[in-house]
Amino acid sequence: MEHVSFSPLSRVAICGGTHGNEMSGVYIVREMQKQKVEQKGSVSITTVLSNPRAVDACVRYTETDLNRCFTDALLSAPITDSTPYELRQACELNAQLGPKGSREAVDLLCDFHNTTANMGVCLILYSLDWISLHIYKYIQSKMTSAPVRAILIDAPSSEAYSLDSVGKHGFAIEVGPQPGGVLRADIFNMAKEAMDLSIEWLQKFNSGSAFEGGEVEGYTRVRSVDYPRDPTTNDITAAIHPQLQDNDFKLLHAGDPVFQSFSGETVKHEGEDLYPLFVNECAYYEKKIAFHLTKKITVTLPSVSVKED
Repeated sequence: MEHVSFSPLSRVAICGGTHGNEMSGVYIVREMQKQKVEQKGSVSITTVLSNPRAVDACVRYTETDLNRCFTDALLSAPITDSTPYELRQACELNAQLGPKGSREAVDLLCDFHNTTANMGVCLILYSLDWISLHIYKYIQSKMTSAPVRAILIDAPSSEAYSLDSVGKHGFAIEVGPQPGGVLRADIFNMAKEAMDLSIEWLQKFNSGSAFEGGEVEGYTRVRSVDYPRDPTTNDITAAIHPQLQDNDFKLLHAGDPVFQSFSGETVKHEGEDLYPLFVNECAYYEKKIAFHLTKKITVTLPSVSVKED
């Protein structure tokens, strides 16, 4: 592939508390603000507690999921008396860190999340963002405390719904397992190490280091699977099977158990071999998702470096 050069990446936003009960990002941001971390070498840093009301109440959101509010359509909709708090907050964040798609937007936006699923360190990003993919490749090569993987979302910028899409480049760092409202030191350390390595990469990039191309693996969603439900009451009738629980990213074959009904019966995976993600994620019960099924793909990266004046 051809070499690609980019302007210096000097303005970075570090966000936490987009979901107010996901504590790693909340405390990373609070600690950076307490230490007045505003500059690291060539990188100026803006720290943001994205959803302060939800953080104060220690809930995922107060009216609607903030991390689904950043499509162009939602950001351009008129604000009325009935506009949910989180959508108003999305517009404020877009004004502060964007506007999305503009030259004024921050160069990189890193948004912290936690999951109750056994995901290790997972970057969630838009598939052909070479900068974010190179940062992922760098973190993966340096980090030994946990497996590092990437979920690749294939969507045009206008339909990208998450906060990280406001930056020129961006990704979410999803770290787990950690229950909502709980802070685990091991999970906090993983999240902070991923952030520190991201900033380290940016400093090397800005100082003129070239990063060789290569291949990285990522996971793309094929479909989501709901829990078995009672057709009359719509209540769930089964839980994640013990053999699937905590086995995110472990290839599911046809016939492998996925649910265990409350009467003791086993429901098995049907169809092609796929990788399960966000298995038994607490926040997805309301979305009627027991887990996502994904396929593994390989992306070839170009070499990248900073544009010379």
